[in-house]
Amino acid sequence: METFSEERVAMSQDGLQLQFAAGRLADTGISAAEWQARQDLAACYRLVALNGWDDLIYTHVSLAVPGEPGRFLINPFGLAFDEVTASNLVKIDIAGNIVGDSPHRVNKTGFVIHAAVHSARADAQCVMHLHNDAGIAVAMLEEGLLPLSQHALRFYGDMAYHNYEGLALTETEKTRLIASLGSKNVMLLRNHGTLVCGRTVAEAYCLMDTLDKACRTQLSAMAAGKLVMPPPEVCELTYRQLLPGDTPEGELEWPALLRKLDRLSPGYRD
Repeated sequence: METFSEERVAMSQDGLQLQFAAGRLADTGISAAEWQARQDLAACYRLVALNGWDDLIYTHVSLAVPGEPGRFLINPFGLAFDEVTASNLVKIDIAGNIVGDSPHRVNKTGFVIHAAVHSARADAQCVMHLHNDAGIAVAMLEEGLLPLSQHALRFYGDMAYHNYEGLALTETEKTRLIASLGSKNVMLLRNHGTLVCGRTVAEAYCLMDTLDKACRTQLSAMAAGKLVMPPPEVCELTYRQLLPGDTPEGELEWPALLRKLDRLSPGYRD
């Protein structure tokens, strides 16, 4: 078992008892790496709620469990996003079956999109699919996301689209969705919502934040008057300038976001 902290903390959530003592995460089978992943994922759910991107108890952010191939963390079905904590996240396999003990159920149908992406893209450690208002609205536009703002230009060469085929993905649609996504990290699901892939939770969250702002500002501009778009060569240059490279996006932003969350929605670490 990996060392975690000398601090002794007793936590209880829905009957799950987690004790940290003498540098060990005792009697849980949860490694320090998994516990950190759980805290980051719970924080992401809380931030989604704070931004108003949640949709009652629906949509998901999934995360691969460090050191456990084929295992993922997801929100308990029936809890609001601002109720998600590190300890009540549920571990599942690629088919959406619960691994280990949990008092919660999961939305297996809702995980299908995530499972398709996780199975096809090893780099997609965190997959976020939301029904955020601005994203749905732009996904309904024939032209999709336009290169109008600096935020939108982050996706100039990194935006995919997938046509709407109904509520649940069939096996054949999974293949089409994976083909639609390809190697891109951001996708608008036509008439449905948004999807982003991140190498980390922080990267997925920051991509979604940028995408949501790009969609909101586009809708505002379209309602206000005639649009002005940069020339293609400027769009291409700006896109290349905004690419993160080998370091995942969000490394600087994430600690600041956690400090904000500690002030506004504490308890996610429990």
